[in-house]
Amino acid sequence: MKFERMSGVFLHPTSLAGRYGIGSLGAEAYQFIDFLAGAGQKLWQICPLGPTGYGDSPYQCFSAFAGNPMLISLERLVEEGLLSEGDLAVEIEFDKDIVEYGKVIDFKMPLLKKAFNKFSSIGEKTAFRAFCEQNAEWLDDYALFRAVKSTFNERPWNEWDEDIKLREEAAVAKYKEELAEEIEFRSFIQYLFFKQWTDVREYANQKGIKIVGDIPIFVAMDSADAWANPEVFYFDEDMKPTKVAGVPPDYFSETGQLWGNPLYNWDKLRESNYQWWVKRIEALLEVADIVRIDHFRGFAAYWAVPYGEKTAINGEWEKAPGMELFKTIKDELGELPIIVEDLGLITEDVEKLKKTFDFPGMEILQFAFDGEEDNNVTPERYTTDNCVVYTGTHDNNTTLGWYTEDASKADQKRLEKYLDKHLDYRHDSIVWDLIELAWSSRAVIALVTLQDVLELGSEARFNIPGVLGGNWDWKYRSEMLTEERMLDLKEMTERNDR
Repeated sequence: MKFERMSGVFLHPTSLAGRYGIGSLGAEAYQFIDFLAGAGQKLWQICPLGPTGYGDSPYQCFSAFAGNPMLISLERLVEEGLLSEGDLAVEIEFDKDIVEYGKVIDFKMPLLKKAFNKFSSIGEKTAFRAFCEQNAEWLDDYALFRAVKSTFNERPWNEWDEDIKLREEAAVAKYKEELAEEIEFRSFIQYLFFKQWTDVREYANQKGIKIVGDIPIFVAMDSADAWANPEVFYFDEDMKPTKVAGVPPDYFSETGQLWGNPLYNWDKLRESNYQWWVKRIEALLEVADIVRIDHFRGFAAYWAVPYGEKTAINGEWEKAPGMELFKTIKDELGELPIIVEDLGLITEDVEKLKKTFDFPGMEILQFAFDGEEDNNVTPERYTTDNCVVYTGTHDNNTTLGWYTEDASKADQKRLEKYLDKHLDYRHDSIVWDLIELAWSSRAVIALVTLQDVLELGSEARFNIPGVLGGNWDWKYRSEMLTEERMLDLKEMTERNDR
């Protein structure tokens, strides 16, 4: 699908300036959309919206289909009469600059339970029942999964009692009966999430802003997806994975990245004509306007690491049926607004897959001035305008952090020389010069993280790949979204015809 020339900002909703320790789908989401619209932006890119588990990564969710209940706006529940103002009168001190996930969960879950109890006693149930029916295919398994998980002290599903781990019919029936109320609660908070997110997305669309959603190629090991569909993954009879996902040594890590996700049994998926994947793409298009597919190269070949390895070094490449898969998706869902993350070791088969379906790939400006000049793709070397350029992504340092801490003196010198030669309009900020470079490039879409718009350093970095802990927790303060920055971004956008 061909895109029009446009630009936007990358910000995960957890980073919105929420009052209760985390961004939410309340007033702060609407304020951010107003900022984007005022800045002339057409896109808001987010990470996956799923419920996060250990490590808080949106790329390791308990479900590929569910939403993160921690994003539910409590203020909106007060407006609906499900909570009272007094419920929100708390003395907890939340950090204004980072999300303290444990503290947020401890605070929000009892209030969501309170809202559920109120809803159960007085709520009009028609819309809720309709939501449960429409989403039964994934919701029934997910709600049961979370209810059972809570009875096993949140342990991973492959450490549960044998009967329910293996989903024996009698065990499933028993837990459904015993945990009926908890299952209904888990379904209810999904209903709240999707109701609030739908309103946010519709508001963005009314302002001319499209949502760029994100699909990780793999699902988390500890997920409802893996527990409910073990036959489509490589598990042994004890439900332990035989091989897991990762990437070989690269720019980010000398020992590669051992992600640990279960790998797909593509032969099994083929038997159902890839319906699980078709439904997954379909589900994302219910919450987003454009689909970004993470780790696209894994659809041509993926790095399989034997289970039990401590690093990703001893893996091997295995072929994936990307051509067949995307043809099936196209046949069933039509021409789709897809962009793909094609970073890392990109081989001919990946390029062929991308070109066959005319998917725009990604370019990262930080990489264009990092290390050996011959290996770097600077904007004038983009072979086509059908690409998406970023200053940096959620996995990179902020541009200021990169420039001041990571780039060598030679890199800095080469960048300055390049900007002098190729930029007609210079700023008094290296960060805004790079945004200008992205905006002025021939790439059809240009995206920048909010951290770069705000010119923040490495203290605002969102994720360091391969490092557990201390990631995914940055959030901005509402006063940072100044009118001056909004108008500067608008002026740049108009100047570069985006």
